[in-house]
Amino acid sequence: MPAGLKLFAGTGWWFDMKVACIQMDVLHCRKQKNFEKALYMALEAVRQGAEFIVFPEVFSTGFCYEHFEHAAETLPSPILENLACFSEANDCIILGSLIEKVLSEEVSCSRQPADSEKFTPSGSGNSTSYYNLGFCFESGTLAGSYRKTHPFKAENRYFSTGDSIEPITLKKRNLKIGFQICYELRFPEIARKLALAGSDLLVTAAAFPNPRSEHWKILAKARAIENQIPHIACNRTGSAPDCTYFGNSMIINAWGEVKADAGSKECVIVYDLDLPEKDEIRKAIPVFDDRRPELY
Repeated sequence: MPAGLKLFAGTGWWFDMKVACIQMDVLHCRKQKNFEKALYMALEAVRQGAEFIVFPEVFSTGFCYEHFEHAAETLPSPILENLACFSEANDCIILGSLIEKVLSEEVSCSRQPADSEKFTPSGSGNSTSYYNLGFCFESGTLAGSYRKTHPFKAENRYFSTGDSIEPITLKKRNLKIGFQICYELRFPEIARKLALAGSDLLVTAAAFPNPRSEHWKILAKARAIENQIPHIACNRTGSAPDCTYFGNSMIINAWGEVKADAGSKECVIVYDLDLPEKDEIRKAIPVFDDRRPELY
């Protein structure tokens, strides 16, 4: 059996996976600079052996509301196409989020911002909608996407909301990824739904600002502990026009232990996660077996 692989009855091939978080200072509205920096840092993660790489929330632009149309990507997006190429060339998984622009006729039944609050691009009327789009590439293929379902405060004026919370399936590696974005860390229902749907790993792409670093640390660990699942919580650092960011990206195992913490500076953190540990912990403390959903 190849090194690092384990076989568990009923679950298929499981293995240790070297995961990375890219903690970067997202330069406000500077798409090309941010993208070049993200790729450079991702390449450093690959050099360290990472095959699973997470970027922070809206990593290519930040919340560039004053130039929202320019910040947004219309699919097919050059940035996503380049990330797909990087993923294929390095046989790796890449996750993150960016601003997506969608023509209104392409939108499903997702909830729209109230007319009194909705952002209307100059000259466009109500012909477009915008989403905080989470994406996941596996070895060059788009494994799945997720539109943020819980925007935070001012985001509600600019973003429409997604209408689905489901794991993203990695076909090549036979894994399910639970993906959430920033503010959604405060909603335990999201992580629990993803865990109940069979997620093997939880990922949070975030732009969690000062002064809420203690909230971030506690909530990120709590989502891992209560769902007995590894958690990659990837936050940005640096500053934006209206706030600053503390970083503290973390890689947390299924026991809730922080195995890597990025601190406050730009950096890449890498850790070799033991994915089968999740099942061992659930056998030792059978939280999921002892649930009584008929009472909740």
